[in-house]
Amino acid sequence: MLRTLLCWLVLMAGVAHAEPRIALVLGNSNYGSVTPLDNPAHDAKLIADTLTDLGFDVTVLIDASQSEMKRGISQFGRALRDAGSDATGLFYYAGHGVQSFGNNYLLPVDIALNDAADLDLMAIEAQTVLRQMYSARNKTNIVILDACRNNPFSEIPQFNDNGLAEMQAPTGTFLSYATAPGSVALDGLQGNSPFTHALAKLLPTPGMPIEQMFKQVRVEVIQETGGRQTPWDSSSLTNDFTFAQATPQSAADLEAEQFWNSVRQTRDPVQIMLFLRGYGNSKFAEDARSLLAQVIEEELAGKKPAQPKAAAAGPTADEQKMFEAAQADPSEASWGAYLQSYPNGTFAEFAQQELAALREKNGNDPVGPGGGPMDKPLPAPATEEVSTPGIVTFDTPLLSEVPEVNGKSIAQLIDGSPIFPPIEGLPESYWKGQHCSNCHEWTRERICTQANTYLSLNMQRSLTKAHPFGGTLKRNLKAWAAGGCM
Repeated sequence: MLRTLLCWLVLMAGVAHAEPRIALVLGNSNYGSVTPLDNPAHDAKLIADTLTDLGFDVTVLIDASQSEMKRGISQFGRALRDAGSDATGLFYYAGHGVQSFGNNYLLPVDIALNDAADLDLMAIEAQTVLRQMYSARNKTNIVILDACRNNPFSEIPQFNDNGLAEMQAPTGTFLSYATAPGSVALDGLQGNSPFTHALAKLLPTPGMPIEQMFKQVRVEVIQETGGRQTPWDSSSLTNDFTFAQATPQSAADLEAEQFWNSVRQTRDPVQIMLFLRGYGNSKFAEDARSLLAQVIEEELAGKKPAQPKAAAAGPTADEQKMFEAAQADPSEASWGAYLQSYPNGTFAEFAQQELAALREKNGNDPVGPGGGPMDKPLPAPATEEVSTPGIVTFDTPLLSEVPEVNGKSIAQLIDGSPIFPPIEGLPESYWKGQHCSNCHEWTRERICTQANTYLSLNMQRSLTKAHPFGGTLKRNLKAWAAGGCM
């Protein structure tokens, strides 16, 4: 029982909100004197369930008469007033709606109308809801109208305007219409209207601002209806609002996001591969694989990938490379080397946090502003016997226990064909039978720069970690750099 209670508390914490959230949801389908509608009752139930999961105190009215609608709206306004100024109010309506003399009316299921002059006596003016919200003086109000599906009074001459009219709302209100003013919305064929289906799908999106969420609803409805319906909204909100709280990110997620933001702008296949090797299980991995495939395809087709514009203020190319090398080999030595070279660099604060965490984990002294004293590099794993190469030049045949490397020079290796996919799962059409230099854009100068990275950072773990070539190529590159890349 205790475990169940704890789980319940954790789940409730995920939807908890500081401000009260109150919603009135109406869905009218079963009309008596006008054309019934298939989906509003289903739409209202779907939205009510979705809002309940998002922490709203929801009142649902299905197939409501005029008196029931008036009573529900009155109680809704009273609940908002009692909740205080920090409350959020939401009104959702699905069903028939019409406009007359520029005013919008929501139709109860018991409406019976023979003359347009009786409309305000038989229907509910939409402004009634806004007046109740305004009286509460609360900070955020949301009105969502999935109405105007057709004109139920087409035989009455005065009702010749399609859809609803755009309303003026008090400050702090967000108005959403299923379709543009003066247009007709679709009822839908799949149990819900296209608008409500998209709305219920996107409401729980963590951290998405209300304006962006409804914009995405508009995009999905336009696609779903082939452009026949365009949702509309207007806002006088004065504060930020999200239906679902953003999912907290772990330190690893934040690190992956920061690295990915720097990598994706470069469109450099080497950096993308480094990202995937370090963060292959992150939420950005799929985007990284797609970008890598796109860049490689452009390269094989002879198209030079577009280069990003230089930032007005940011890291130099050397600092960026050193930071990315430290990200690929997150050791005390690599982070310390970065901080010694760039104590006030763009990523200095991030590097200090990483180094401090590593020192605490390894039981070493705290890190200072410039990286602190350097510790000895981590010992090599015992999975492979590591030997130190002798003098290595660009054209020297290398000695290695790995057949694919033994007897070949660096020049031959970087111009050879790959024998394995650079990233697991990459289709063979992108790498099979190609040259390594196609993907890496390797030249003698670029491979020397990479080799010097191994030398300057003394990246022991990077030189010995599991690799199809067993790390021997990296160690030979380090030896080559030590001799001046001759």
